[in-house]
Amino acid sequence: MIMPRGSDQLLLPVNPMFIGLSLLLALALEMLPIGRHAASPDLLALVLVFWIVHQPQRVGVGLGFVFGLLIDVHEGAVLGQHALAYTLLAFFAVSIHRRLLWFPVMSQALQILPLFAAAHGVSLATRLIVGGMFPGWSVMLAPVFEAMLWPVVGWLLLAPQRRAPDPDENRPL
Repeated sequence: MIMPRGSDQLLLPVNPMFIGLSLLLALALEMLPIGRHAASPDLLALVLVFWIVHQPQRVGVGLGFVFGLLIDVHEGAVLGQHALAYTLLAFFAVSIHRRLLWFPVMSQALQILPLFAAAHGVSLATRLIVGGMFPGWSVMLAPVFEAMLWPVVGWLLLAPQRRAPDPDENRPL
């Protein structure tokens, strides 16, 4: 993985089990029956985009489609509403992942904001086309909250890769 400029630490390879566990945990958090507000961030989309940006060879558009279908079935939404949104989100995340990793985390959050806004827009448009109700203008806050959570998710999901594999005083890296 290409490290951003100014980063002084190399990352260990990511464990594929950790990627799967983090995606399943985000799916479980999305499925919790805690009441869904229109402005609440989509944690599954956030974790999915994070892994697509950092590990595009392991997590891709197909996985976005599958998780979108699972969310559609869980929420009782139009079949394909979230699948379409997650697929487009995954496609655009893959298309910018190389450029995105060169920037600091806060700049990454600003650049990922339009992707989240477009995904929510596609999901909302699909809902409205089939006769669903408009959830209110607070739905515009969800992409902003997701972009604000980008540094936190990045810090949490990269933490297992930051530990030293074998501390040695004679080795500078």
